Amino acid sequence: MTWTPPEPMLSTPVPKPDLLPGWAGEQKWDGFRALVSVDAGRAVLRSRRGTEMSPACPEVVAGAVQLPDATALDGVM
Repeated sequence: MTWTPPEPMLSTPVPKPDLLPGWAGEQKWDGFRALVSVDAGRAVLRSRRGTEMSPACPEVVAGAVQLPDATALDGVM
């Protein structure tokens, strides 16, 4: 069975950064948005549009292969 990673969550600009009680926000820093997925001991690094980024960041892939199968990480690097 092939595991399909989830779609990345995209940020949404707002006019005022006021948050409701119980809500949390996260600063959007400049960098590359990436999704790492691990399946059957193989780690793949993709952009939010699905472009393969593994060759450009071998150190990230080398660290990600140590994660358990069916792991997905979405973030900025």
